[in-house]
Amino acid sequence: MAATELPDQAGQETGSPARRLKKLARILASRVRLGLFGRTFLLLAVLMLVSLGAWLQVFFSMEMGPRTSQMAQRVITAVNITRTALVYAHTDERSKLLLDLATNEGIQVYPREVTDFTEPLPNDDYWQRVAQQIRMRFGPDTQIAWGVNQVPGFWVSFQINQNLYWLVFEREQIGLTGGIEWLGWGATALLLSLVGSAISVGFVNRPLSRLARAAQVLSRGETPAPLPEQGPLEIRNLNTAFNRMARDLRQTDTDRELMLAGISHDLRTPLARMRLEIEMSEVTEDARQAIDNDLRQIDHSIGQLMEYARPAGTLPQTATDISTVLNDLFERERAHTASLGGELNARIEPGLRARITALDLKRIVGNLIENARRYGRSPDGQAHLVMTVQSEGNTLAIEVSDRGPGIAPEEVERLLRPFSRGEAARTGVSGSGLGLAIVERLLKHAGGSLRMLPRSGGGLTARIELPRAKSKNYQPDADTA
Repeated sequence: MAATELPDQAGQETGSPARRLKKLARILASRVRLGLFGRTFLLLAVLMLVSLGAWLQVFFSMEMGPRTSQMAQRVITAVNITRTALVYAHTDERSKLLLDLATNEGIQVYPREVTDFTEPLPNDDYWQRVAQQIRMRFGPDTQIAWGVNQVPGFWVSFQINQNLYWLVFEREQIGLTGGIEWLGWGATALLLSLVGSAISVGFVNRPLSRLARAAQVLSRGETPAPLPEQGPLEIRNLNTAFNRMARDLRQTDTDRELMLAGISHDLRTPLARMRLEIEMSEVTEDARQAIDNDLRQIDHSIGQLMEYARPAGTLPQTATDISTVLNDLFERERAHTASLGGELNARIEPGLRARITALDLKRIVGNLIENARRYGRSPDGQAHLVMTVQSEGNTLAIEVSDRGPGIAPEEVERLLRPFSRGEAARTGVSGSGLGLAIVERLLKHAGGSLRMLPRSGGGLTARIELPRAKSKNYQPDADTA
């Protein structure tokens, strides 16, 4: 029996209000993505609201006692003065006295009848305290009403000899400060608090935003403007460290380019000399061909290393017409593929634009075509390749397909890493294992992605996806902005 009750208990806990509130909070947090400025401002605003509410509560609590005593004493004084004035005033002068009290003091006196219909005081702590202090002064039989015979006011009964009277006060005269006035002061305090919070958060967030923009520029391979090394100590130290890091990275890139250029020169010069000496030697044709293939492979590996080490180009300010760029690349690669005995066909949709440099796009697609030529040969030993370029909603899809042995799905992630080659699946050739790594690195720089998919009917499809721009001024579609 206990085992069957556990799911019900778990279901009840899952449906509890606390869990539902937590779930709602997670949903709102996932949909509303606030930056550092928004989060800090929201936190300060909430703290200001809580502080303002607590301050008002304390103020009202501290004001309640003195205000009730003050207003009760005012009522008591007015009743005593009115009673004394009516007792000692001449009968002919009483009407003038009552008129003067009503006109100048807002106090009206009416005769009290047993049949009067009275409205009780509201269940409010302030008014109940005032009534309690009045009864303590005049006695528990004193009648206090919120209205008499449907006439609103603060009514207090008193007696002169055997005659009964009502003394009526306007509620606004002895009540607490009006809610609209407090609302105005509270709104003013809240507005000033929010403005102060926004200024404070902006003062802290501005250097961080500047640092984030500089980091984005640096991540694109560009050189950011130096950050100002001034302001608070922590910000100054952070900007100084970032500027030093940017200079070191720039110097590292320069040294790497010089080193690779030197390595390429020092290696390719002896390779050319070796190829010339082999041509002039008396070795057999088969041996010469084998040595030449090895030298060609070494030269190809050096080229791949240079390609991988070369940084991506700076993203252009205007979108590139990739249809034109890939048409030019297709004409060049088709001729080269035909010279090797294969074929390359293409279907390129015109007028497609994306924010990527023409050089990087050629490097990306050229590497995929070269990869397919080397590893995607059909059983007849030739490469039969197809390149398609088309728009799919807000995405540009570029696919290079072959009819080779393909790649196992579990091998894809490994092959995207540098120096990884799928020798088990694609035998008979060798390489540096940098082609796909070059493609993925350049695509990430342009905001694109690469997927390796099995092709229907056998083979492999390398699919590139890039954000689509609808004009050369680089205005992305509304859904992708």
